Amino acid sequence: MSFLIRCPNCGERSVTEFRFGGETHPRPVLEAPFREWADYLYARKNEAGPQREWWYHRLGCKKWFLAIRDTTTNEVHETFWFGEK
Repeated sequence: MSFLIRCPNCGERSVTEFRFGGETHPRPVLEAPFREWADYLYARKNEAGPQREWWYHRLGCKKWFLAIRDTTTNEVHETFWFGEK
């Protein structure tokens, strides 16, 4: 079974065309303490199941988008542009 991702711009492609950008989480306010920024930049939940993630289509349209992917099966449930959901 191949791992496919649907780019909102280019359509379904092999995962090898993309770069994983990590799970999403809320960005701290600019004045937040150092510890909050460190957690934002480096700490990850790494939980099993559906997770909202950043993906970059490096061999296609060269755009960042978001995906909901199940980390236990690699099934991508949906993809969309930032701000759509």
